[in-house]
Amino acid sequence: MGKSDFLSPKAIANRIKSKGLQKLRWYCQMCQKQCRDENGFKCHCMSESHQRQLLLASENPQQFMDYFSEEFRNDFLELLRRRFGTKRVHNNIVYNEYISHREHIHMNATQWETLTDFTKWLGREGLCKVDETPKGWYIQYIDRDPETIRRQQEQERKKKQDLDDEEKTAKFIEQQVRRGLEGKELEMPVYTELNRENEEEKVTFNLNKGASSSVAASSKTSSVLGQNALKMVEGAVKRKEVAHSSGQSKEKKKKSALDEIMELEEEKKRTSRRDYWLQPEIIVKIVTKKLGEKYHKKKAVVKEVIDKYTAVVKVIDSGDKLKLDQTHLETVIPAPGKKVMVLNGGYRGNEGILESINEKRFSVTITIDSGPLKGRRVEDIQYEDVSKLA
Repeated sequence: MGKSDFLSPKAIANRIKSKGLQKLRWYCQMCQKQCRDENGFKCHCMSESHQRQLLLASENPQQFMDYFSEEFRNDFLELLRRRFGTKRVHNNIVYNEYISHREHIHMNATQWETLTDFTKWLGREGLCKVDETPKGWYIQYIDRDPETIRRQQEQERKKKQDLDDEEKTAKFIEQQVRRGLEGKELEMPVYTELNRENEEEKVTFNLNKGASSSVAASSKTSSVLGQNALKMVEGAVKRKEVAHSSGQSKEKKKKSALDEIMELEEEKKRTSRRDYWLQPEIIVKIVTKKLGEKYHKKKAVVKEVIDKYTAVVKVIDSGDKLKLDQTHLETVIPAPGKKVMVLNGGYRGNEGILESINEKRFSVTITIDSGPLKGRRVEDIQYEDVSKLA
């Protein structure tokens, strides 16, 4: 019998078997075996090896489900991290790329029934940022790898060092220019009388040449006088700048070293912001609708902060405890006179008294009530950077 044709059913079936995906209904997750058709799957279910696997699974079914769920989660997150990084992407795109691998863990063997349930679980656990749109669910990986965080900190430190070097170079050049200007004397014009050295010498006049020479002489003298005048004005302006800068330096010298250090620290804190803001013992509002109307827009107290981005909160009305990501919460602004805590920016972690609320600029004014900055008045703190204390 000759070799089978390339387009014969047998050849096509063999090529499908050798590579690519096949029907999920004929896949056995316990034995991790893919059958080609219904008859093959039936024979596999009646085999001795499959029966032994069923007996092992029946002893502790939860253990096998937890194992498959953990494998599915790890592989899915690894693909999301390597392929898309921290970009916002549709969950179905990631899932389709995941199942294109022939040896992947099937979702029907895990604790999640649908991809939507798995996406919601990722959001609740704080592993990804998830949001629902009319086009479906979108996910964004949260990279909390210590190596990545360390690399980002090194890049920020290097960038800050480069800026410091540029500032030092600019200050050095400015000092050199000032020193050069201080040591340079102004060139003043010298005026002399018109004297005849030899009285017997005849004086002759040539009208044509004299006119041109007189014009040239006058232009030369005017240019010299103009240059000297410009130099005088320039020198006076520079002397004023030097005197002003020296006066400023004297004023700076009056400040003590401790004051300068405190000012530098405050400036650093003022410009430093974090992407996390949760703090214990603050009052927050639940804004997510995923938990139902029972908890939507309810106020709660933060009892514990986990991994900087997730918190265990206690609902004030019912006393229920929930574990939520910071994206599902928002700050609470109390009435003036109440105690608040600064959650971000230069005064992060300081407690204070709310003085006033600026509704047009969405900001508040507080007075620091604790720490070394006690009594300081701070204005224009954004709503999301301050919250009521429990």
